[in-house]
Amino acid sequence: MSKIKNKLFQPRATWQKNLIVLWFGTFMAGIGFSLVMPFMSLYIDSLGSYTNQQLNFWSGITFSSTFLITAIVSPLWGRLADQKGRKLMLLRASLGMAIVISLMGTVGNVYQLIGLRLLQGVFSGYISNATALIATGTPREKSGQVLGTLATGAVTGNLLGPLVGGVTASIFGYRLTFFITGGILFLVFILSLLFVHEEFTPVEKKDMVPAKQIFQNLKYPHVVIGMFVTTLIIQASNNSISPIISLYIRQLMHGHGNVTLVSGIIASIPGIATLIAAPRFGRLGDRIGSEKILGIGLIFAMLVFLPMSIVTNVWQLAFLRFLVGISDACLLPAVQALITKYSPHDAAGRIFSYNQSFQAAGNVVGPMIGSSVSSIFGYRGVFISTSALVLTNYLLVHRNTKEIAEKNQQAQETH
Repeated sequence: MSKIKNKLFQPRATWQKNLIVLWFGTFMAGIGFSLVMPFMSLYIDSLGSYTNQQLNFWSGITFSSTFLITAIVSPLWGRLADQKGRKLMLLRASLGMAIVISLMGTVGNVYQLIGLRLLQGVFSGYISNATALIATGTPREKSGQVLGTLATGAVTGNLLGPLVGGVTASIFGYRLTFFITGGILFLVFILSLLFVHEEFTPVEKKDMVPAKQIFQNLKYPHVVIGMFVTTLIIQASNNSISPIISLYIRQLMHGHGNVTLVSGIIASIPGIATLIAAPRFGRLGDRIGSEKILGIGLIFAMLVFLPMSIVTNVWQLAFLRFLVGISDACLLPAVQALITKYSPHDAAGRIFSYNQSFQAAGNVVGPMIGSSVSSIFGYRGVFISTSALVLTNYLLVHRNTKEIAEKNQQAQETH
């Protein structure tokens, strides 16, 4: 008992305190972004009378509009973060999201909802700024483990969001669910305001290094840009199955049973696996190199997506989705650790905001690939195309990190 007490109340370094608050913040931001997914189409349906085709069209627009705006505005916020500090950006994003998501519960038509979803994209950036703040304030030798732990917040929030949303909406109704989420995000704003500490010296606008120069000054620019593309493909791979997963589950269950509940559970399973595995892979990355962890994770992901196309029941799919969560635990933290390692601290806000733009682009591209492939080749074809996408990513990463691996090998041989 005293051991637990000592662990809970031991004095912590600033970066450790920040990690605790920002983990909760990124977890809630992840939930805020994904919570509406299970009932967005149903909510739109309640706002007017639409044909099935119209409903699919408006749902697609409503879903992708947030990510589209995020991809555009992220670099602007990143520049401001490097100039004014990351904490200010955390406060902007959390308060903005709290207000916008609460207002979604008051809309009277689909156009107002789309307008607020666009505005939600403007107030994005909580996760990328939390990552930049932690990356610049953590001792380098612990960055893999710490970023691995932080990444579990956003990833788990994103994956548990649909389950939380489905359950909350079925108990309280659609509109109240938006107010509850807004309230939780306001709590994130208060916690960030009171408990996140950043030592930051503001930079004059004239002293800001232009984006082009940042990339010219990087030791391995192709690695950092390669990591942006890798992030896009990881997100596209994970989201390519999001438009069809509930329909695929309905097919596997032959239309019997509670498809909505089973879909929510299966959508959430990877989050649980990621939560367990990411800090462990982060620690391993600090020891053997994040580029190795990334390579292993991509091969593993490819081998997991492929058999999803031949499953015969939901239990097999659930098991493979758990393994997807383990591959996710390797991938995003390793990408963030590599970006941190090969980027200057004074440009971290912008570098991570570019990465967020690519992440948002992946969220838009993925469902488009999934919908297109499923309409031509059926649901099973989506998993095969996703495996091909992951293989492309592996070849890209292997080419980009080859030079680093060779230099590390030479350094070990000279010692």
